[in-house]
Parts: sequence; structure tokens; C-alpha cells
Amino acid sequence: MKLDKSHTIGETRVKSYLLKAADIVLGPETKQKFSQIPLSDNTIKRRIDDMAEDIKNQVVEAVKESCFFLQYSWMSTDVAQCCQLLVFVRYIQNETIKDELLFSTELTTTSKAIDIMTAISEFFDKHELSWKKLIGVCTDGAPAMLGSRSGFVQLVKEKNPNVITIHCFIHRQALAAKTLPNELYDVLKLCIKIVNYIKKSALNTRLFAALCEDLGTEHKTLLFHTEVRWLSKGNMLTRLFELRDEVIQFLDIQKQTELFVEFKTPWVQVIFAYLSDIFDSLNTLNLKLQGGDSNIIHHRDAITAYTEKLQLWKRKILASNYSFFPKLLAITEEACFKEILDVIDTKNQISNHLQHLTDEFKRYFPDSCNNIMYRLATDPFHVDIDMLPDTLQEQALEIKNDSAAQYDFEKMDKALFWIKYLKVYPSTAEQALKLFLLFQALICAKKHFQQL
Repeated sequence: MKLDKSHTIGETRVKSYLLKAADIVLGPETKQKFSQIPLSDNTIKRRIDDMAEDIKNQVVEAVKESCFFLQYSWMSTDVAQCCQLLVFVRYIQNETIKDELLFSTELTTTSKAIDIMTAISEFFDKHELSWKKLIGVCTDGAPAMLGSRSGFVQLVKEKNPNVITIHCFIHRQALAAKTLPNELYDVLKLCIKIVNYIKKSALNTRLFAALCEDLGTEHKTLLFHTEVRWLSKGNMLTRLFELRDEVIQFLDIQKQTELFVEFKTPWVQVIFAYLSDIFDSLNTLNLKLQGGDSNIIHHRDAITAYTEKLQLWKRKILASNYSFFPKLLAITEEACFKEILDVIDTKNQISNHLQHLTDEFKRYFPDSCNNIMYRLATDPFHVDIDMLPDTLQEQALEIKNDSAAQYDFEKMDKALFWIKYLKVYPSTAEQALKLFLLFQALICAKKHFQQL
């Protein structure tokens, strides 16, 4: 990193001269002590500011030379009541696709679409970024972002009508998994109620931890369920299932007869095991939708695979095969639970939920990527040329008959392949790269906050 800051260099030289003088006058031991004296807080702050400014300038210069995709991400009010706006960018540099934080700023008043647009426009104007090079934006589900008249998407399209808009994949996945049939939801509420009873009291928390210590369990605490954290529901159920015997014993000791009887009911235990399994699978899918190196093609494939798994699991459940649900399979070793599963109504409730999940995923993820451009980007050598736009057909034919390109396509990452051939087949490569540049999920800022 190159930092041409005279005051920083000057401070470094002054300290170097002082250390040399100390070595000559007072000896090496004194020099060693002086060298351990840290720089002043102002000096450190200036150096951090210098480095941050330099990194920002490098990113801005790289963005100017490429088409790019924006993600306004995760407006959050911190403990100081400051509303933070983070904006990330994805662009091409040195034949690779990069994700970087473009800038962050405080929204001093409201956090409406116009406020976000004003902040981004001011940054674009200050650094001379072109709206024409913006190929798309990723938004969450807030109405202020999606409004047809004054939403952020509409404001961006006024700057560039050709902008592609993507609704956050993780947000859609969380919405698809949110609805439960009443019978299953009642069991979930019971689990949350039990966890809250133990966790809400410091005394109960200590007593439960002591019980787990005496029984030699791996974990000694339960986990809260928090709606704003996508993974917490699955994590809470998994931990509760691991400690279910200890929880039943604790409820009995505490004379919580109603919770004890209800939670110990075989039907509740069966549904509880199923919920723990299904939300664990949803957590696994959620994590697949996170990560800066992925793209909309990878995520679409993950969603498609999951919906097909749901149908597979439904068929297996109806055939009394529970091998894909390890917690549910584990409790079938006890006769009373096996009898509950043999009841057709129980299997129907589980299979109906799996079908409902499938329908919800299809509703939130319509097969929009199953089009000709998707097939061109993922397999240009078997695409139907006649289905492509006229402007791409000739280049697509050239690619299809380019043996060197076919060899590279089989050996290289698909995104890197299209970057390599951007100069050779510009029109086709540009259209294919749009899919790889898309932010498909608000992951850059959220990833580290949704794990608990």
C-alpha cells in the first residue's frame, strides 16, 4: 500500500533519529526501552485514516474501470443511536470478481429510500462514479426499498433504467420457512416457552447448569430464540433436543407440572424431533446462501436442490423411512414414539408441512434463472442458438465451435472463463457476466450477525 503522507513519514523519521540518539548517548538498553513507547493516539488515528482513505481510493479507481453491482446493506441503529448505512460493491479487477465495502455513512435523520439515495448519489458525485456502469442493486424486503414510485429501486432506475434489481435470497428463504401449520407451531411455541422459563431467571439458569453438570452433559445452557436472527430457531431447537431429558427432569423438579406433562407427551416429542431436523436443514441451506465468493447461479442451484430434497423427504416419510431425519429416527427406537409415527395423521401432518415448504419456496423463488441467458452462462456449448437474442447468436456460434474455449470452460471457474473471453466475445461475455456480478443476498454485513 502506498501512502504519500508527509506528516506520517516525518513522525517516523523523528522517532528513528531519537532512537539513534538514545543508542549513542544512553546505550542500547535505553534505546530498547524507548522503542517500546507507542505512538500517540493522534498519530495512530491519522495513520488509520490515511490507510482507510487509500483503500477507498483504490476501490473507487477500480470501480470506475468496470461495470459494477451495488448492495446497500443492513441499516442498523447502534448503541449510540446512530443509523449506519453500509454500501458494498462487486466489480471486475485483474480478471477476478471482487467484493468490497464501497463506503459507510451515518443517516442523521430518517432511513427512508430518499435518504439512502441521497447518500449514495453524493458519494457517486464526489468520486465521479457513473450510474451508466451500474448494472444492478440488491435490496431487502422493506417497502421503502421496493416502492413503485418513491422506493429505492425506482429512484435508481430513474438514474439508469437498465438496472437489474435482486431481492435478497436469504431474506426470501427466511420468509419461505416462516409459516408453520397450527399443530406444529403450537409445539414450537411450547419449546420457546420452556426455554424462556429456564433462561429468564438467573436462578433457574444456574440450577439447570448445575443439573447438567451433575449429569455430565456436553452443554449446560439452552439457547434463546430470536426472530431477527435467521439461524437462532434451528440452533435453539437443536440444543433443546440435546438436553431434552435434562429439561424434562428439571421441569419435574421445579414442579412445573403443566409444562412437564405437555412436553413429555409422545406426540409432542415426535413433532419436536421433526422440527429440530427440518430447521437444522434450513440452517444448512441458509449458510450455503452466505459467502462473498458465491453468485446467483450457485444460490439458485442450492434452492432448487433443497426443494427437490423436500419432495424426497415427503415420499420417505409416507413410506415410514426416517433416515433423512436423524433426530426423528433416534426417538423411533422407543416403542411409544414409534406408535405415534405409525399413526397416519402424524405422517400426514409432517408430509403436508414438507409440501407446504415446497410450495413456499417455489412462490418466493420462481424459476427466473431457468431462461436462455442462464443456460448460456452455465453451458454455452449446448445452448439453443435460435433461442438467443439476434445480437448474440453469431458470437454464441463462434464460442460453440471454439475448441480452445471449450477446453478452458471445462478447466476454469465459469466466472473466470467469461472474464478471460470478455475481449474475444464481448457481447456474449458481458451478458453472461451480469449473472456472476449480481449480489444475490445481503451477506457482506449480515453474515457475522446472523450466526447466533
